[in-house]
Amino acid sequence: MAKKSEIKPAEFDKEYYEWIAELSRRYRQCQIKAAVRVNSEMLHFYWSVGKDIEERKYENKYGSHFYENMSRDLTLALNNRKGLAPTSLWYAKSFYCLYAPLFENLRQDAEKSEDANLRQLAEKFEALFSIPWTHHQKIIDKVKGDSQKALFFVHKTLENNWGRGVLMNFLSTDLYERQGAALTNFAATLPKVEGDLAQDYFKDPYRFEFAQLNGEYTEKELKDELMRKLSQFLLELGKGFSFVGREYRITAGGKDKYIDLLFYIIPLHRYCVIEVKTTEFDFQDIGQLAGYTAMVDDLLNTGQDNPSIGLLICKEKNNVLARYALSRVNVPIGISEYELARQQLPNELQDKLPTEAEIEKRLASK
Repeated sequence: MAKKSEIKPAEFDKEYYEWIAELSRRYRQCQIKAAVRVNSEMLHFYWSVGKDIEERKYENKYGSHFYENMSRDLTLALNNRKGLAPTSLWYAKSFYCLYAPLFENLRQDAEKSEDANLRQLAEKFEALFSIPWTHHQKIIDKVKGDSQKALFFVHKTLENNWGRGVLMNFLSTDLYERQGAALTNFAATLPKVEGDLAQDYFKDPYRFEFAQLNGEYTEKELKDELMRKLSQFLLELGKGFSFVGREYRITAGGKDKYIDLLFYIIPLHRYCVIEVKTTEFDFQDIGQLAGYTAMVDDLLNTGQDNPSIGLLICKEKNNVLARYALSRVNVPIGISEYELARQQLPNELQDKLPTEAEIEKRLASK
């Protein structure tokens, strides 16, 4: 019996394999684009459904079981093919009602000014149809009708390519309220546009819920934990932060100085010197940070980098004293607090609760 012919690879044909790799990349890109288009079309459909429900006032007309009845009737109209669940129909109306008034107000404002504002409005509106429907459902659940807050999370999802789990985490950590809330002197030390951009990069407070620290802990232990969970620390800092080093040595005047944490903010093209304090803010902290920031500018700046920024993250701060300290500093500096999840409980209860590691160990032993 003749052997079945075999398809053999084109051995040692570099051009052939490069072509195959290119085809595979194009295929994956096509799949992604197709999925994005399908998602966008479905979101536009949900928007239209929500618009119809709201404008026709059917929910008021047909009572509390309207969504169940509509889901059933729509399924029958589709010849018993899978239709839309009652919850999906409710979210469709919520989706429309959440954003429609906001964009109507923005449209009216944009029409009174330049065409460029209308283009920006159109881009903001289309962003709604660029993230998954399940993301929208989580946002709707959490923002409680706050359309500005909802739109903030839509744009953050797009900017950072957040999965649903990451989005849910930030929805639960008051990111909208914390973003850009750090106390800074950027208005006095940076040009307005640069200062506004830099301000948006810093939060207050920072949430170090991932840090497994019980009761009393030292500054070194906190920094050890931040480095051990570096990926989560970077996620909390935000998109664009690149880690340069810990206890970064920098020498001037024959003296070695060690920076707690040195980062580079890629979109801003500038270094960020971070000092972490497990104590309350005090004046000398600003002097130390200002000195480190000036040294980085003098010794590390290539001439293509923008002036460095300092960030002090402390356990707590007195805002009045912090403003006094910043008012006499000529380098850009921000001051923020940090929080650990377990700090929200009384001290006597914190030590009695098991840590995440202890819970995992107990579950594994069952």
